[in-house]
Amino acid sequence: MVRHNNQLPENLSQLQNLIKRDPESYQEEFLQQQQHYKSTLEVFCLTPNKFNKSLDKIIIFLAQVAHCYPKILESFPQEIIDLLQTYNTVLDNEMRLTFCKALIQLRNKSLLEPTVLLSLFFQLLRCQDKNLRQFLETHIIADIKNINAKQKNAKLNTTLQNFMFSMLKDSNVKAAKMSADIMIELYKKNIWNDAKTVNVLATGCSAKTTKVMVTCLKFFLGTNVVEYEDENNDSDSEPNIKEIIMANKINKKTKKRVKQLAKAKQLLAKSKKKASKAPEFNFSALHLIHDPQGFAEKLFKQLEKNNDRFQIKLLTLDLISRLIGLHHLFLLNFYPYLQRFLQPHQREVTKLLQFVAQSCHELVPPDVLEPVLKALANNFVTERNSADVMAIGLNAIREICMRCPLVMNADLLQDLARYKHYRERSVMMAARSLIGLFRNTIPELLHKKDRGRPTEATITLEIQKYGQVCPNDFVPGAEILLDNTSDKVEKTFKIDSENEDSSDEWIDVSYSSDKEGIDDKDEESSTNIENDNETSNVSDYNVEFNAENKNKKVGKVFKEGQVVIKKHKSCGAVESVESQTEITNAEVVQNAQIQERNNKHNAVIKLEQKRLKIKQQKDSKFEKTQIVTAEKKEKASLISTERLLTDEDFVKIDIELAKQQVTYAKRGVKRSYPNDSERGDFVKLTDIENIYKKRKHDKQARINSVKKGQEGREKFGYKDGRQNPLCSTTNREKKKTKAFQMLKHKIKIKVKRSFKEKQIALRNHLLKQKRMK
Repeated sequence: MVRHNNQLPENLSQLQNLIKRDPESYQEEFLQQQQHYKSTLEVFCLTPNKFNKSLDKIIIFLAQVAHCYPKILESFPQEIIDLLQTYNTVLDNEMRLTFCKALIQLRNKSLLEPTVLLSLFFQLLRCQDKNLRQFLETHIIADIKNINAKQKNAKLNTTLQNFMFSMLKDSNVKAAKMSADIMIELYKKNIWNDAKTVNVLATGCSAKTTKVMVTCLKFFLGTNVVEYEDENNDSDSEPNIKEIIMANKINKKTKKRVKQLAKAKQLLAKSKKKASKAPEFNFSALHLIHDPQGFAEKLFKQLEKNNDRFQIKLLTLDLISRLIGLHHLFLLNFYPYLQRFLQPHQREVTKLLQFVAQSCHELVPPDVLEPVLKALANNFVTERNSADVMAIGLNAIREICMRCPLVMNADLLQDLARYKHYRERSVMMAARSLIGLFRNTIPELLHKKDRGRPTEATITLEIQKYGQVCPNDFVPGAEILLDNTSDKVEKTFKIDSENEDSSDEWIDVSYSSDKEGIDDKDEESSTNIENDNETSNVSDYNVEFNAENKNKKVGKVFKEGQVVIKKHKSCGAVESVESQTEITNAEVVQNAQIQERNNKHNAVIKLEQKRLKIKQQKDSKFEKTQIVTAEKKEKASLISTERLLTDEDFVKIDIELAKQQVTYAKRGVKRSYPNDSERGDFVKLTDIENIYKKRKHDKQARINSVKKGQEGREKFGYKDGRQNPLCSTTNREKKKTKAFQMLKHKIKIKVKRSFKEKQIALRNHLLKQKRMK
């Protein structure tokens, strides 16, 4: 019996289905198709640049059923690979894509090794076919991801990475860039996130091709301008999605509204996918570079040598500054190079200021950064510039000093601190932030009135010199765990009230505690030595005068011939003595002068004694503070070495440290530079561009503000104060409701008359007066 509906030789999809179900029964039909494939392939090789529809179909058919006849089609994958390697640039675009799809199907059926296929695909990236390159990129990433899904294949990864390293140096720009994109995508997907991938991409930053270099630079910087713009565009349209859906339900359906609804649904799905996506952190790539010093020097040499566009220079400067700040590198020529661009009129000057601050760290010599700081102060922080420019300059100085505080000197800091009373709020707040920074770092550079009060967290720290490191061998704040309550910790920071100084000023302690044992007699003798020259001439007469007036004290001495008034200690009575007494007028004047000198001498002695006493109190107070600090360190080290701290203990320590930041210590205690500065690895551009100013609202924000102000108040407009609301209105009130065309002829507009009009009016007035007479 012959089947008339047998279409197997022509219908390949039907034959493919039947072969997958029963390969043995349809082996003859398969062999027939294989012979047809070979003959068609020979014909195609004569004209490879033309599309062959018959060959296209039969290659897809053979790739689908290859797993059913693996021995028969053993040479089939190699035939296609040889064809692509021989005619890769000559083949028709559709035929080349068909061959690649067939190889991918064979790879999915495990009939082809991944190394062979991926090496071929990397070579095909040189083809002038954008669709093919995108298709191959997607497959390469997906295939490598599947290979390393369960366990990382180190051997395969090493082979492919070496191949990609050679591809980055390829003369074909598109192939080199595609290789860099594939490696970056695999790094972001945490497939090739090892140090070898990062260092291969680091070599791409020095590529001669600009596109490859920019791609690798953006990878290390973690920036993508296109994606950033797309995200902003999507975020602007997301709030209107619900409104569009509601409007489409109520309003008349049109093609435009249908398109808007479809686009709104796509944006909604995209926003949900974006929200569920984990954040990406590319900054860790900078930590995996083997030789950051050599990498930074190579980039800087390339920057000086090449004449690239300004945007590319900015990317290179950003990467160099991040490397210097993160790894604490020494690249001293980098700062004079940036100093040339520190002008208010310079394009992208805020980014350049960010790079300067980003490249600063504690190990940079202050002498190198001092010219940069002076250039910022001279070019930005001057009253000839606008307030925004001054504020940005002060913010940049603050960020530099936050990372390298020793670069600032007292004269410059005190000059900049005076802007805290500037008329513009942005400059005032920037200057105050600079003052606040040095209050917590080196307050001695500030003026006394700007230093503020020390807190408990800063009184026990010492000012570090250049290159000095003070590591802790204990957990700071662990001493709180020895006390039952926080009140006991507060008591450790208190100093006896007997030695407390009433003044609010900072006192420079220059005396040691060994002076506490000095007697009062020694103090008097030491102070008398200084004044021997002044009192040597009158000392003898001073003793005689004090002996005569043992029980009396001279109160006032008047002019010659006047009455001298004296006061007795015993009764306090006042006696008047006439000018004719045993003591002459000359002797009275001389005695008064001697007494005045004695009073001055005694005042100097008392003042010196008081100063010495205050300094002794300060020495004892400083010594007690050091004793308290030593006790705290002993307690903290005891806790840190003999006890395992739990999460609850660390919570208590964090609370106590935060409390010490806001709790004021006793006044008069010297404060010093904290060891740990609270700052990130990189400088944010918003920290420099942060200008304290009330921004202008857009129209919608102003409308919302007006509506919010109208809530809960009486109706705005004319208030009718009539007792009877039904009574009639006046003509003046009726005018307000009439149209302007009805009233314009009644409105008299005052116009300033000219001199001629005034003359005519005066003449008419005089003529009128004359007629009336």
